[in-house]
Amino acid sequence: MRLFLCEKPSQAKDIAKVLGATRRGEGCWLGNAVTVTWCIGHLLETAPPDAYDERYKRWVLSDLPIVPVKWKMQVKKSTASQFKAVKRLLGEARELVIATDADREGEMIARELVDHCRYRGPIQRLWLSALDDASIRKALGALKPGAETFNLYHSALGRSRADWLIGMNMSRLFTLLGRQSGYQGVLPVGRVQTPTLRLVVDRDRSIADFVPIAYWAIDVQLRSDACTFTAQWQAPDDHCDDQSRCLNQDIARAAAAAMGAAAAARVLKQRTERVREAAPLLFDLGTLQEVCSKKLGLGAQETLDVAQALYETYKVITYPRSDCGYLPVSQHSEAPAIVAQLGRADPGLGELLTHVDTGRRSRAWNDAKVSAHHGIIPTAAHVDLGRLPGKHRAVYTLVRARYLAQFLPNHEFDRTQVDFDCAGQALKAVGKVIVEPGWRRALPEAVAAAAQGREPAAVQTLPPLAAGDTCPLAKVIPKDLWTQPPKPFTEGDLIKAMKNVAKLVDDPRLKQKLKDTTGIGTEATRAGIIQGLLDRGYLLKQGKALAATAAAFSLIDAVPRAIADPGTTAIWEQALDMVQSGEMSLEEFVTRQSAWMSKHVERCMGMRMTIAAAPAGIKPPWKGKRKASTAKKRTPRKPKAAAG
Repeated sequence: MRLFLCEKPSQAKDIAKVLGATRRGEGCWLGNAVTVTWCIGHLLETAPPDAYDERYKRWVLSDLPIVPVKWKMQVKKSTASQFKAVKRLLGEARELVIATDADREGEMIARELVDHCRYRGPIQRLWLSALDDASIRKALGALKPGAETFNLYHSALGRSRADWLIGMNMSRLFTLLGRQSGYQGVLPVGRVQTPTLRLVVDRDRSIADFVPIAYWAIDVQLRSDACTFTAQWQAPDDHCDDQSRCLNQDIARAAAAAMGAAAAARVLKQRTERVREAAPLLFDLGTLQEVCSKKLGLGAQETLDVAQALYETYKVITYPRSDCGYLPVSQHSEAPAIVAQLGRADPGLGELLTHVDTGRRSRAWNDAKVSAHHGIIPTAAHVDLGRLPGKHRAVYTLVRARYLAQFLPNHEFDRTQVDFDCAGQALKAVGKVIVEPGWRRALPEAVAAAAQGREPAAVQTLPPLAAGDTCPLAKVIPKDLWTQPPKPFTEGDLIKAMKNVAKLVDDPRLKQKLKDTTGIGTEATRAGIIQGLLDRGYLLKQGKALAATAAAFSLIDAVPRAIADPGTTAIWEQALDMVQSGEMSLEEFVTRQSAWMSKHVERCMGMRMTIAAAPAGIKPPWKGKRKASTAKKRTPRKPKAAAG
C-alpha cells in the first residue's frame, strides 16, 4: 500500500480526490492500492522536563539549566486517536509519500512521526505550493526523493529544541527570581514572545519620554475663476527641522502678516505628472490582520478565527494561514468561474464586473514567489452573503476585493504641483485628478458608493495655471502646532512590526536574514503570541491600543539583552540554514544552543529582580497626551516632558 501523509484533513481530502481515494476509512481516505491520511498539525510534542526526571515537577533554581541528553517526544492527548490511526497505517505501508506543507515545519510534522513510529520503508516527497487540481497533478508527476528534503527536518527540529531550551529554562529562572521579590505570577520567556514584548515596551518608553516641540504652519486659500483651493507656506530651510516644520514663531508670524497684506499670489511654476499604481497583492494572513485591525477594529486572533471559519465552516475562502500574496499561474484559468460565482452571489457587484477582465494577469500570478501556501482568495463555492455574520462578511468582502482588483487596470491619476510667490513667501499647492479609477473600483467603500449612486470622496483639484498667472488671496490661516509622540501599537501594528522587525536591526547581514525569514514569528503563530502576552498580563488593551504592564517592563529590563533582541532570531536562522544545507549537524547546533543558554542562566542566577504588579485599570503611559491644536493666535507654552 502506498501511503500519503498530509498535514491537515482538508489537504488530505483534496489530494485524495485527485488520487481517486474516495472511500472513507478510519482516519484516512482509501483508494486502489493507495491510502491518504493526515495529521492535525503536530501529533507529537517535545516532552516536558518532568518526563526526564520527576524532580523537575518542582521549579528549583539549583536544577537549572535543564538540558536533555536524549530528547523525548510524546503523543499529544488532544489528537491521540489520529496518531493511533497514522501509526497503524505507517506499519502497513510499503511506500510513504510525505505530502505535508512544503516548508520546514511541514517536513518536521511528518518526519517526527516517521522516526517515532520507526517506519523504515522508502520515502518520497510531494512538494505542493497550491491545492488546486492542476497543481496537485503537476506535483504528483514530479515527486522528489525523500533524502532531498531530509535536512529541512533537522533544521525544524533544531529550531524546536532551541525554543524548548530557552522557554523551559529561562521561564523557570525568571519566574523563580520574580518570586524572590514577591511577584507570584509566572514570567514566561521565549525566543519570539520576548522580542515581541520588547517592541511594545520600547514603544511605550518612547511615548513616555517624548518631549513635544512647537512648530508653525500657514495655509493660504487662493481663488481662481474656476474654484478656490489651498496652498501651504514653505518656510525657509534654515528655520525648519528635518521634516520641513518651521520652528521659529517670529518667522511664521512675519510671513503670515506679509501674506495677509498681499492681494494675490503669482505662479512661478506648474508641473503635472501621471502616476500609475498597480493593484496590491493578494492577502497573506499578516496583511489581512493589519487591514482588519485598521478598518474593522478586529484583533489579530479575532481576524484569524473569522478567516478560519470562512475557510472551514463556510468554505468561501482558501487556506488563511498563508505567508504569501501570490498565486500559481496554473490557477489563472479558474478566474472566470470564481468571478462569475462572485457576481451571482452579490448582484451589487454588477457595475464593478463590467470593468473586470479575467484575461488580465497581474503581478500576483508568479510561480517563483508562491511559498507553501498561496495568497488568500475567494473560492468558487456558492455563498449566501446573508448567512455570513457581520464580521465574517466584512472580512470576506476585503478578501474578495483584493482578488477582483487583480483583473482591473492600474489606478491612474495626474498629480499637479504649483509653486507660488506671495509677498516674497513661497507657497505650494498640490492637486490630484483621477484619470482611471482602475483597481480602486473594487474597494468595498467604492462598491458601496457605486451601489448607492454616490461619487467617491473628492480630492483637491487645481485650476489650469501657467507661470506668471496671479490668484487672489481669499484667506490666510496661521496654525500653531505641536509635534506628536509615536502612536501606541494596535494588534495590527504589532503584527506588521513583527514582520518588518529587520528595520530595527543595524547589522546588514542580520537585517537581510530577518527580511528573508519575514521577521519574527510566522503568519500562523503571531496572533497566538500576542494573545498569550495579553493572557499572561504582560500586555493590556485600552480600546484598540496595546500597552506593556509593569511586569513587562521589569522582565525586559532583567532578561539578557540577546534574548529580547530580534537580531538573535536572525543569528539562529543563519545557523539553521547551515543545518538545512548540511554545513552543520543537528547535534552541533543543539550543543551550541545549550551552551549559549546555560551561560545566560549562570549569569542571571544571582540577580535581584523588582517587579511591581500592575494595579487593576492601569493607565498606559500614552494616555492623556495632548493632541495637535489648530487654534489661531495661540502662543505655545514652553514644552514639558510627558509623564511616564
